[in-house]
Amino acid sequence: MIDAQHPSSILFITLDSCRYDTFVQTDAPSLKSIGPVHRAYAPAAFTYASHCAMFMGFTPGNPYVREPYINPKFAKIFKMVGPGFTGGGSEFVSLEGRNILDGLRRLGYLTLGTGAVDWFDTSTDTGRQLSVDFDRFYRPPLMWDIQKQVDWTASQLAQAKARNQPVLAFINVGETHSPYYHAGASWSPRPDPCVPFGQDNNADECRRRQSACLRFVDAALKPIIDAFSGSTTIACADHGDAWGEDGLWEHGVFHEKIFEVPLLFRLGQKPQPMTPGPVT
Repeated sequence: MIDAQHPSSILFITLDSCRYDTFVQTDAPSLKSIGPVHRAYAPAAFTYASHCAMFMGFTPGNPYVREPYINPKFAKIFKMVGPGFTGGGSEFVSLEGRNILDGLRRLGYLTLGTGAVDWFDTSTDTGRQLSVDFDRFYRPPLMWDIQKQVDWTASQLAQAKARNQPVLAFINVGETHSPYYHAGASWSPRPDPCVPFGQDNNADECRRRQSACLRFVDAALKPIIDAFSGSTTIACADHGDAWGEDGLWEHGVFHEKIFEVPLLFRLGQKPQPMTPGPVT
């Protein structure tokens, strides 16, 4: 069991490539305990661009409703001071800095991140760009090893708890990304059933696998989600995938199914400047 976190702490989970319909139709009690599931649209069609946008406060949203946070154009959960439209509602928190990670660090937060997909590979320039503003960052050896990500996050949270320090804990989940595989699955990750221009793609297999992966990661994430039960928690997908709609497969291009994603959130205590306490 992971100790409850500081009430100003923040958990941010991205289910890479998870389609909205997959999320709604799958039994995922831990993730769905966060709050209502909103049908939202991602800020970009692939991982790198979408996370860059989200780290600037542009979380997925529904542009057709005038509700704070559900529509980040109306009011953002995280608003960077200076750039961008000020919106029509009240932001949850305004931050100064390069992005929300830098902004929270300036308030005394410990920023923890773990990313599973290749865009977060810290041996590459792009991976370093996505991870540079985290105090501590971990990428598991395999894209589908959520348990290692959970264990690493739990160990880091324990250290922050000892200092009474609020954290931003970010987890990018790889199991829901094609080829839709999780540890111990009854199928092999290859062949991939969702390949651009592939000749042997299979939408039913994509749907079955992604749903099974979502159930698997939901169970693995439960102790982390429970630890943040009194804190701000956000879960969403960075984009979805096309499964043969209009002849398209996977992501990285424009299609409604690629941009349509789940969004869930609950907001706790607002971030404010803090000084970590001594280790006890």
